[in-house]
Order: sequence, then C-alpha cells, then structure tokens
Amino acid sequence: MLILLLGSGAGLQHGVEKSYGADARNAVTVIARRIGQPYKGTPQGKKVQFYESDIAAIKANIPGVEFISGENYTGSRWNREVYITHKNRSVRFGVYGVTEEYFEIKRYQDYVAGRRLNRIDNDEARKVVVIGTAIADALFQTREQAIGEYIVINGVSLKVVGVFFDKGWNGRMSERLYIPFGTFQNTFGEHGIIDLIAVTPEEGIDPFRFEEQIVSLLKRRHTISPNDEKAIFVWSNARQAYQFNQLFTAISAFVWFVGIGTLMAGIVGISNIMIITVKDRTREIGIRKALGATPASITLMILSESVIITTIAGYLGLVLGVFFLESANQAIVSSGAQLPYFERPEVDFSTAITALVLLVSAGALAGLAPALRAAQILPIEAMREE
Repeated sequence: MLILLLGSGAGLQHGVEKSYGADARNAVTVIARRIGQPYKGTPQGKKVQFYESDIAAIKANIPGVEFISGENYTGSRWNREVYITHKNRSVRFGVYGVTEEYFEIKRYQDYVAGRRLNRIDNDEARKVVVIGTAIADALFQTREQAIGEYIVINGVSLKVVGVFFDKGWNGRMSERLYIPFGTFQNTFGEHGIIDLIAVTPEEGIDPFRFEEQIVSLLKRRHTISPNDEKAIFVWSNARQAYQFNQLFTAISAFVWFVGIGTLMAGIVGISNIMIITVKDRTREIGIRKALGATPASITLMILSESVIITTIAGYLGLVLGVFFLESANQAIVSSGAQLPYFERPEVDFSTAITALVLLVSAGALAGLAPALRAAQILPIEAMREE
C-alpha cells in the first residue's frame, strides 16, 4: 500500500512537471495587458505595448539577467494561425518571431532533427525556420525529410533547419513555428514592438525579487500605477514550482502518514502472531533454557523470526507494488492516454530501500514484546505446559 501511494504521488508530480514544457524552471514571462486603473494621465482600458527598448532597459537596470528575448506572434490573441504551404499541402499554425536567446530559455526543447536558430540567423535576418513536430507531420512524409525543404509563409519562402518537440500543454507547444526576430519583422512589418518578454535570472538570483524588479521597471516606463495588477501579466515558473513543491511536500507527508499507519496495523498483527508462536513453543523454549540457552539468545531467536517474516512479506509487497505501478504505466503508454497531471508512476530506489528498512524495523519492534516474554519463561513452568 505504501509503495502504491508513493508511486501514485510520483506520477502526479511528474504530470505537473510536464506542464512546465520546455521552459527553464526559473523562467519569467511578461505580457502586456490593458490599464486597470487611470494613473498620471494614462486612461483606464488603454492597451499597454512593449517595445524593444523595454528589453534594453531591463538589461541595463535589472541585475542578474541571464537570458532575455522578445516574442512576437502572428494574428490576434485568439487567432494566431496563418497559412503555411509546402508544395500542394497547406496548414494553419501560429508563427512566432524570437531571438537566439529564446532557445536558451526554452532549454528543454527536444530537437528530433536539424538545429535550433542561432545568433547569425537573427543578425542577418535569414529566411530560416524551425517547426514543431505537429507541423512536420502535417506537411512532410517524415520529420527528417523536412530539413532543407522550403515552406511558404505570407508569400515568403523559408528554409526548414530544425524540427522540435515541446511537451508543454500536452504537446500543443509543438504546433508552432519559430523564425528569427528580424525575419519576422520584415515578413509581417512589425518593427520595434514586442508582444511578450521572456527572461531568466542568473544562478543565485532570487526569482521572486527578480520578477518584482522587472514589473516595477516596466510600470514606471509605461506610466502604470504601482497598484495596477491588471496592466501587466506575469507567469513565473519559479513561483509555480514553489507552490507545487509545497503542495507535494504536504501530499508526501500525508502519504507517509497513511503508510506508517498501515505499518502500525501490521506491527500489531505480527506481534499477535509472535505472541501465539511463543505460547505454542513454551515447552520448546523451556527445554532450550534448561539446556543452557540464555535469555539473550531466546530473545534474539524470536526477534530474528519476526524480522524474517516481515522482511519476506515486505519484499513481496515491494515487488507487487512495483509490478502494479509498472503495469499501470505500461497501460497508459500503450493506450496512448494523455492524462493532464499524471505520468510515469514509479518509486525510486532510495524510496524503496527506505520503505523496506522501515518495514524491517517495524518487524523488530513487533517481535520485541513477545521476545521479552519468551526470555522470562522459566524451564520448570514450561515443563508444566500442556
């Protein structure tokens, strides 16, 4: 039961971690919204617009910036898809313009073919593109075949140099195309403006303080009230991770509490079994003591039997628990089920060893009282037993 509970908890944690996608675990995403309250002549409802100068200001004024990139996307917030054509095939997906540092922030993107965009692509505004696996599957026979081929976006031919898989949003983040920021500006005529800012702090920087400094700077630059919580939306992976860690710490504590409660019930059961065993073997114990066995040796004998019983039972329980977890994992994988917040239930080696050691200790504790009772049996009293 303890192994099943711990494995299920691990599956829940893996499912939540999967939702982070390919982004760095300390990444901060900043999106402009509409003014929530008027402030120094800025009217309520005005759309806030970020510019490339905001990124330069963050670099210049906020200490500890590791990577930072703007992200521009096609279409509107609710409809970002445009037609993408290759030969006689045409599909609709979202196109995003980013700098090379964007891929340092999306550091867990898995490239199944080719490469990601680099600084030269961006500086020279090359007509190249990296595409998600969903797009490669829709336009090409194989994902590898896409490399070196040209696709047409908004009348501009772009060479495919990479195919990536992003597990974010259950794989929906693989329905994207990324082109160099300069290329995006030339293709869609958006110069100077930024739709979204992605940034990561350096190692050792407090991510919560880092986030507050960026928001405060942007509010000052765009004349936004310090108390306006609507004008700038911030998504912080570090904050989400902190909250989830607290949640999983509580879940883990609950699982161990239930598991230890189960062990306590087992201790009572094994203790009763050992008491019955001692009673049935009273004559044997008396004879052993009459032949010279010490109380310590009798105690050790009963304790050894108790530990052996619990070790065998615990090992079988561990094997069965791992078997059921692995069977559940295989069933999920083979069925192709996409569970939003549950993936790969398992117990790691250290947890399994901890559980087994705890069980053996419980076995020793369960046999202690019967062993002490057996050590106090006198040979003369034992011989009177029927």
